[in-house]
Amino acid sequence: MKRVTLLGSTGSIGVSTLNVLAQHSDKYRVYALTANRSVDVMFEQCQAFNPEIAVMLDEQSAENLAKKLKLINSTTQVLSGEQALVDVSESNNTDYVMAAIVGSAGLLPTLAAAKSGKHILLANKEALVMSGGLFMREVEANNATLLPVDSEHNAIWQCLPVGSKQQHHFDGKGVRRIILTASGGPFRDYSTDQLEDVTPEQAVAHPNWSMGQKISVDSATMMNKGLEVIEAHWLFGMTSDQIDVVLHRQSIIHSMVDYVDGSVLAQMGNPDMRTPIANALAWPDRIYSGVAPLDLVAAGRLDFSEADHQHFPCLALAYQALEIGGTSTAILNAANEIAVDAFLKKRLKFTGIARVIEEVLTKLPASAGDTLQQILDDDHHARELAKRLIAA
Repeated sequence: MKRVTLLGSTGSIGVSTLNVLAQHSDKYRVYALTANRSVDVMFEQCQAFNPEIAVMLDEQSAENLAKKLKLINSTTQVLSGEQALVDVSESNNTDYVMAAIVGSAGLLPTLAAAKSGKHILLANKEALVMSGGLFMREVEANNATLLPVDSEHNAIWQCLPVGSKQQHHFDGKGVRRIILTASGGPFRDYSTDQLEDVTPEQAVAHPNWSMGQKISVDSATMMNKGLEVIEAHWLFGMTSDQIDVVLHRQSIIHSMVDYVDGSVLAQMGNPDMRTPIANALAWPDRIYSGVAPLDLVAAGRLDFSEADHQHFPCLALAYQALEIGGTSTAILNAANEIAVDAFLKKRLKFTGIARVIEEVLTKLPASAGDTLQQILDDDHHARELAKRLIAA
């Protein structure tokens, strides 16, 4: 019986993870659930899974949850704050940590899981985007197991040579490049003029995937794919010129690995996050995920096209930050989070997201990023600069 801590249980990845866990209650036991402010959803999850601990990042939300659980005589202990997230991630009472907190808030607890040698299911790409070198050193030094849950990286991981317990140990022999696929989001066919007037409601309406608001906007700008390029660099040891992005409208092929002998291996499946979640949970075995089998005849066709960096400037900025190195990727991520939040609150145009990020990258020099404090400092400076630019 594996004990699981789920960081970000009320988000889309968290809900999908609990769906998979519920189908295999003989194999997995929920130790801790964590969320920010979603008290009602967390209350329902605590009723269904009876975790030992529930953590709300927001203190008032934790108090409200504790009151609701007390009324039903629940034995779940309620904690609050960032340190509580770290504590449940490194606890001896958990074996697996699903890192599904969206954004930079997931960095510290995910890093704590790495330092504690946990089996980490990584859905929080920001942990690697912000602190890739530091994070991977902790994984190696503490013999943690790091398995990617993002559908693209999980697909690559499945298609790479098998050798050690973690695919990022592979030596790269025979691999020419990796190819990340992207749907292109809801605005892939829009003109530059049309992009000026898109609304948050349009941006969060992804054509293929069910995701949270922030990730949906990132998909629309293709920043999500840019962050995945950076994540792939750290996970698989590939340089930026060995990582390509292609548009694939159907989201059936989740990513590919191109080998020097001309072979291209692809992982395929219906667009449902329960597939990579189940794969990472059960590895090296396979378990039922609840996802319907792929019907290739019904799918009919698979289309591919170039990911134009002019049409998707956020993707180009991500490649630029990766090539600069140091804390540039942390700066990129911080500026993006602030810009996306402003767009969702209708204080910034959709096309303004890329402009804000580019200006922050230009004005804020990156440091080496050798320490966590350097990373956190530059993250903070980037956020403050982005806020000033948006307010100007």
